[in-house]
Amino acid sequence: MSFSQFTKPIRSLDELSSLIGIPSDVSLRKELTSLDGHMRSFIEHSPFLIISTHSSDGRCDASPRGDSPGFVHVVDDNTLLIPDRIGNRRADSYRNIVETGRIGLLFLVPAIGETLRVNGRATIICDEHWMTLLSAHGKRPQAAVAVNVEECYLQCAKAIIRSKLWEPHERPDQQRLACAAEMFSDHVKLPEFDCAKLQTLLDDAYQNRLY
Repeated sequence: MSFSQFTKPIRSLDELSSLIGIPSDVSLRKELTSLDGHMRSFIEHSPFLIISTHSSDGRCDASPRGDSPGFVHVVDDNTLLIPDRIGNRRADSYRNIVETGRIGLLFLVPAIGETLRVNGRATIICDEHWMTLLSAHGKRPQAAVAVNVEECYLQCAKAIIRSKLWEPHERPDQQRLACAAEMFSDHVKLPEFDCAKLQTLLDDAYQNRLY
């Protein structure tokens, strides 16, 4: 892909440092190599996170994960377990983890501006003991992501404040933002999966196939 339409790309780390400056001592010292009590508590209160991974050929993926607060199990200060709930079987994150064994996590807690970033190594596990521990609503996950924490730190709240993420929002105008079923129908372009059919499938998935 060409970025020829842009005339002032940053091409070196020196150029980048000259543009944005260097990080403060506080922003560097806040990074830890293992979870402390504050971070463990943050994860235990988090019902939502984003998993970022990359493939061996450099393709990147960011995928949401969510459940009741505490669904991510803190095994110890360097180990997390993220259960796999029923999904669409694309398994993009899992494929990337198998290929590269690397992961980045961003934890959010509703009404809290700060987020928690965790980076490290990852593997896919399906040990009977852990799958039973990670069960929800009587359903065992087929697998889980085991994360070995290498670096972790609290991210400031500026992005959440600017986005007003936790403030009340009206639903988007349906004439300006299509519903998911309409988007999917336009994307898959299969006659047997029109908007109405896809809406029925989505309704069933959201009501009956969360676990």
